[in-house]
Amino acid sequence: MIGTKGRAARVSAVALAGLLALVIGVASTATSAEGEAGLNGTVNVNTATLEELTLLPGIGESRAQAVIETRKRRGGFKSVDDLMEVKGIGEASLERLRPHVTTQGKTTARMTP
Repeated sequence: MIGTKGRAARVSAVALAGLLALVIGVASTATSAEGEAGLNGTVNVNTATLEELTLLPGIGESRAQAVIETRKRRGGFKSVDDLMEVKGIGEASLERLRPHVTTQGKTTARMTP
């Protein structure tokens, strides 16, 4: 039979474990949100270099190369929606990219700490 002190200690341990899990979950969400929020400015997909394209969320070197190849093949992108022609960019990816890309002007994107 567990005494009152034992039961209270067990309840406290369970509550502490729950609180720790909550804190870890919030911290990991904040870290991933800060990763995307750390990009300021926009990337012109018609003139950007491979390195500039890799600043975009979800764009690694191979997808950046696919953007460049598609850009060359079609003579540039007329609208941001044209990025759907790039292998590996679907609707969800495009929506994540949309605030960070343009088809005109200079690339101004920079990562901030």
